[in-house]
Amino acid sequence: MDEQRESLRKIITTLALKNEEIQNFICCLKQNLQNLEANANRVQGDLDLEFSSLHAVLDELKEGMVTRIKQERASRTYELQNQLSACTKALESSEELLELANQTLCSSENDSFTQAAKGIKDSVTMAPAFRLSLKAKASDSMNHMMVDFTQERNMLRAIAFLPVPATPEIQVAECQVFDNTVTVVWTLPEPDSKIDHYILEHRRTNHEGPPRAREEYPWMVVEGIKENEYTLTGLRFETRYMTFRVKACNKAVAGEFSEPVTLETHAFVFKLDAGSAHQNLKIEDLTVEWDSSGGKSGTTVQDIRKDKNRTNSPMHSPARPAVMSPKRAPTARVGRDRFTAESYTVLGDTMIDAGQHYWEVRFDKESKAFAVGIALRSLGRFDQLGKSNASWCIHLNNWLQQSLTAKHNNKARTLDCPIPDRIGIHCNYEEEPSSSSLLYQRLWCGMGVSQCRRDSRCPASC
Repeated sequence: MDEQRESLRKIITTLALKNEEIQNFICCLKQNLQNLEANANRVQGDLDLEFSSLHAVLDELKEGMVTRIKQERASRTYELQNQLSACTKALESSEELLELANQTLCSSENDSFTQAAKGIKDSVTMAPAFRLSLKAKASDSMNHMMVDFTQERNMLRAIAFLPVPATPEIQVAECQVFDNTVTVVWTLPEPDSKIDHYILEHRRTNHEGPPRAREEYPWMVVEGIKENEYTLTGLRFETRYMTFRVKACNKAVAGEFSEPVTLETHAFVFKLDAGSAHQNLKIEDLTVEWDSSGGKSGTTVQDIRKDKNRTNSPMHSPARPAVMSPKRAPTARVGRDRFTAESYTVLGDTMIDAGQHYWEVRFDKESKAFAVGIALRSLGRFDQLGKSNASWCIHLNNWLQQSLTAKHNNKARTLDCPIPDRIGIHCNYEEEPSSSSLLYQRLWCGMGVSQCRRDSRCPASC
């Protein structure tokens, strides 16, 4: 009996759940019917508006054409009526002269006949009938005002509901990625004059393949694109790749998104890691300067470019961009810093472990001394840039006498060049180190275009 009761309870529970599902489905169907009615009325109203606007265009076109016909008729009527009036007056004058000539012929007096004949001769010479043109000044044909709407009627008969736009295809070979911009180019399988605009979506990713179900970065949307390409500007390449997809839209409906395309960002912008900074350094995004308790000497990281990404080799340990500020007596502060004592240093927040990289640092003209370069992960808490075998740097001394030196493993080499406006560093993991080279990684000094054989932002020797 208990088993039967339990079985019956399960059946009741199942039926109750099924009944609830059916009720929900019935509500859904009723809602769909209401939506269908509303959407059908909306679409029909839009159709009426479209045809009303088409009728309005035709009425406006007809009114303009009728006005031109009336103007042409009035102009020609005026010309012909003037010509008719002139001819009527000339005919009346000619008839009077003809009657006078007939009367003169019947005269028997020689003197009066001679005088009358002479007057008639003079009158005939001056008669307006002999000065009139007997060709109509205006034609009576109006055939040039006729129209033929055969082609237009065929076009109107071909009017149909707007189709779903075709799916675009992103042309990877024509897309460009450089500096802080990305240009995306796409095409349609066949031309479509009904396309109103395109919608482009993009998001950052560190995965090379197709987009994953769960991505760290959301899709960003760009709407209202009128051309078959779009350039995103002001980007910050903080990931290795960016994924793009695009869809076409007409006035009524949008098509499907294109297959996502992932483009490698050959550059990225790093920030400075405030957690690694000495206690006397104030870090704000890309700027290094003294805190408010002392003097000011600031440097700013401008760009870092990654030309290629390759797997790390055992000979090339991971390194990080680094900036060392001028020496200054430390002050007490609660907590332990990444760098202490005389190592007034801050590291970048991005680890470099492969490829070619280039970045630039701009500095305050009032800076007395600072260094910029790279440091291996093994850089100690008390190590200054260039004073150990784990760091390389370019050091600017701007005290009594200006000097620019390259430092590594506590050795320095003076650079015979003017003090630049910015310092550029090129880190090349693809080139094997030379035993005779002072620097394990090459550091280039950006001199500006006027003092360099190439653009100083290029990783080329100056």
